[in-house]
Amino acid sequence: MTTLSNADLIHRGMVTAVYAAEAPDRLAVISEAGSRTFAELNARANQVLRALWSRGVQPGSTIALVCSNRPEFVEVYEAVLRGGMRLTAINWHLTADEITYIVEDSEAAALIGDSRFADVLASVGAAVSHPIVKLAVGDSIDGFSSYEDAVAAEASDDIDDPWPGTTMLYTSGTTGRPKGVVHGGLTPDGMATAQRGLAALWGFRKDDVHLLAGPAYHAGPGGYAFTTLFTGGTVAILRAWDARAALAEIDRHRVTTSFLTPAHFIRILEVAEGERAGYDLSSLRLVIHGGAPCPPTVKWRIIEALPATEVWELYGASEGGATRVSPDEWRTRPGTVGRPWPGVEVRVVDGDGKPVETGQEGVIYIKPAGGATFHYHRDEAKTANAWRDGAFTVGDVGRLDDDGYLYITDRVSDMVIRDGVNVYPREIEDVLHLHPEVVDCAVFGIEDDRRGEVIVAVVEARSPVSADELAAHVRSNLADFKCPERFTFVDELPRDPNGKVLKRLLRETSKSPAGRSGSDDVSNLIQRSQLRGVQ
Repeated sequence: MTTLSNADLIHRGMVTAVYAAEAPDRLAVISEAGSRTFAELNARANQVLRALWSRGVQPGSTIALVCSNRPEFVEVYEAVLRGGMRLTAINWHLTADEITYIVEDSEAAALIGDSRFADVLASVGAAVSHPIVKLAVGDSIDGFSSYEDAVAAEASDDIDDPWPGTTMLYTSGTTGRPKGVVHGGLTPDGMATAQRGLAALWGFRKDDVHLLAGPAYHAGPGGYAFTTLFTGGTVAILRAWDARAALAEIDRHRVTTSFLTPAHFIRILEVAEGERAGYDLSSLRLVIHGGAPCPPTVKWRIIEALPATEVWELYGASEGGATRVSPDEWRTRPGTVGRPWPGVEVRVVDGDGKPVETGQEGVIYIKPAGGATFHYHRDEAKTANAWRDGAFTVGDVGRLDDDGYLYITDRVSDMVIRDGVNVYPREIEDVLHLHPEVVDCAVFGIEDDRRGEVIVAVVEARSPVSADELAAHVRSNLADFKCPERFTFVDELPRDPNGKVLKRLLRETSKSPAGRSGSDDVSNLIQRSQLRGVQ
């Protein structure tokens, strides 16, 4: 058994060992698939790590994880964190070919998969071209060994020589193949200090119960759940998103914090006010939201719906955090994503990299705190294009006001050039959300021989509403040239599991003959994509 001090354990990725000693019976994870006390989670992490070692997986290796929200996800994370390895948690909505690409690009030495996705993972396991350890969580997967059998065979006492591991998340791949984001620039002590700083920034406490409502593989939902564990709090895992199930979990477990997306807000608000009142949500003191732009009308409504809760917004990406804004600040500056985190610098520059004047739009660059850096795995060109003068961009456009508050206009890639004029779809989306019949919407451009691009709006409505009515609504709030030429109506917008609307899919369906022919055809194409909803 290790004789390291608590400080050394924390710096070497074994903070759960500290809580296992301090409060062994305190719940670390609550889940319908099984709960874990801190003592149990710590023991299982030791066993998982030894199971990997015994199969030849070495420190420095990448562990690929394709797993739904369940306790084993947390066990693997905690094992990697103390084993000097790198965890690549993969979006399980991807196809077998897409997952195989990430497994091979990450050079993973092990693939741990949830039997919920047995058919896809069997194909992945057979397709991977290099030797790889394969373990199946839950039931069997063809070509995989049993995770549970492998873990049960190992000792559970603390390992003697822990070393901090890390993660390599893959970008969503909106402009091509996804790329692994490899963080660096911090020593082990620096990483522990940064984690403590993040917990302090949001006021996380040991008595917190955090609702993991989104996919654990994503930096937002997963990141704040693991920050809760770092502080000694409890994580209540929602296996799949459902608004009523989330409200029930908050009530049942007296949840205090959560990370949500605007798509979650929209679904919660669709639950009738009288029904929502039947859930006791008074314990919920903090909701952090991000992952996608939040229409101001949705933000106003969720703040009103959760009067006992502070609804904070953040702006950032897998590459790093940037800004945040409190509800009080947001009320006085609707639409802002706030001011920089401590130690972070936000710049808005023109195409030549020169700062634009206050209030002017430009590309947003973020200079991380404390010397933190990142690079894209095996892609020097993409890394070089992201960085400029010690700051990086993910391709967002925005502006700063006189007090340093940032406003996101849109993404460079989403900008529409119509008759030679730049149009930002997010501005149109915010106006459409003001219409009482609009639940959700997405605006984008498609190529046009005469105008360069034309503007298309895909709308999810509460009840039937005409394109003419929506066009008149847009024209009453914006210049005429910003009004969409075409409105298409769907039952539900396609979103990735992180809450972002799949505009690339919508563009392709809108350009196709079926997409041009009417709303029903677009809805059918979306359904066939099998990427609807926030899971």
